[in-house]
Amino acid sequence: MTDVDPNLEARVAALLAQEPVFDAHMDALQRAVDLGHDLGAVTPGQFDLVRARAGGLGIVVMVCWVDPDYLPDGARARAEALLEAAHDLARRHPEQLRLVRAARDFEAARVGGRIAGIPGIEGGHAIEQDLGVLEAFWARGLRVLTLVWNNHLPWIRSCQPGAGPDVPAGLSAFGRSVVRRMNDLGMVVDLSHAGERSFYDALESTEHPVMASHSGCHALHDHPRNLNDDQLRALADNDGVVGIVFHPGFLDADARAEEQRVRQTEAYRGATGTNPTDTFLRQGEVMQRDARPLSIERLVDHVEHALEVAGPRHVGLGSDFDGIERGPAGLGDASGYPRLAAAMLARGFDVETVAAVMGGNMRRLFTRVLDSGSGV
Repeated sequence: MTDVDPNLEARVAALLAQEPVFDAHMDALQRAVDLGHDLGAVTPGQFDLVRARAGGLGIVVMVCWVDPDYLPDGARARAEALLEAAHDLARRHPEQLRLVRAARDFEAARVGGRIAGIPGIEGGHAIEQDLGVLEAFWARGLRVLTLVWNNHLPWIRSCQPGAGPDVPAGLSAFGRSVVRRMNDLGMVVDLSHAGERSFYDALESTEHPVMASHSGCHALHDHPRNLNDDQLRALADNDGVVGIVFHPGFLDADARAEEQRVRQTEAYRGATGTNPTDTFLRQGEVMQRDARPLSIERLVDHVEHALEVAGPRHVGLGSDFDGIERGPAGLGDASGYPRLAAAMLARGFDVETVAAVMGGNMRRLFTRVLDSGSGV
């Protein structure tokens, strides 16, 4: 950190040494697969193990995001390729990363000075409407499934408009069976991107706590990806956790308008690459350069609101690094987590609350769920 009071910096260092950061949503595996980036070294983009360790990260959900363009027949294969990239990273950099299959792996990683990586899939279309595929992914190390992305599925409606008559209002019978099987296996159910009825149907179907890995607060910005206060309270009643996202466009209406402005510029439109991942990276560079920054204080506003509504046990972090084009000022990459802790302490949050948000709450949820499963 720079331009921070030395006493505050020391408090942050002590806090993160005691409770390392848990980031519930990170998308960098696409860069490894599509661009050949070695995430064990400093890379372009927002996340790599070097910067993450410098930022105090202890645990991260490494997401296999499957673009709906891979439907109808390639979604599973794409998820498998991304999952293999996580395993490959752990094999090549065992001194930096340990993949997690059970909660005991959290402490084993920490003792060894490594980041604990939890493989996850974002988008239920990757299981291709087959519980056997879900079980195969579990056997391969998958421990999180975001039930739906922005595309509606025959068994679950997303938070986005445009669902046709064949899409259920919430979860279908098969969708409920997905949640129940995840409970049996010891997989964390992630409800970010889910439509409101889908959200509540999943809560009715689960026996274990769930999370919304990377969402904001609807009360502060009316965005379809954000949770309203009733949802935050329901998540708390479930003993779940919301991970506050770093995406400025989800956090603030003016920031969202600013991003839309930049997307109309020649510089942004001309930032094309060799494949969609390369184009996203190049466009993100333009966005970071040309968009008016959003203060980190706006992110703290969302954390504070979620704490007030859901309570101090039910708020965490889900950056969405490498799935977003930019973060708030000071949070442009994974080295910036201490700046968020400092901003929360400076706002007046007590050390216990900051530690819970930065890592403790998500770690508690994952420990409970991972230890509950009986396997296939």
